[in-house]
Amino acid sequence: MSILNDKEIPIGLGMALAQNMDAMQAFASMDERNRSHVIERSHHAQSKNDMQSIVNDLLR
Repeated sequence: MSILNDKEIPIGLGMALAQNMDAMQAFASMDERNRSHVIERSHHAQSKNDMQSIVNDLLR
């Protein structure tokens, strides 16, 4: 199953990850606790820029 088909991943996060393969790989390699933290942060994103910041943080 693709990580982007996970029912728990908000569509905005999935779209942002799909545009950045390095971030998608980083997200996919995270343990459940860290992925849950990223998903929780994405629920609070109020703009495309907020979501992009969350995705960019995956590469740090």
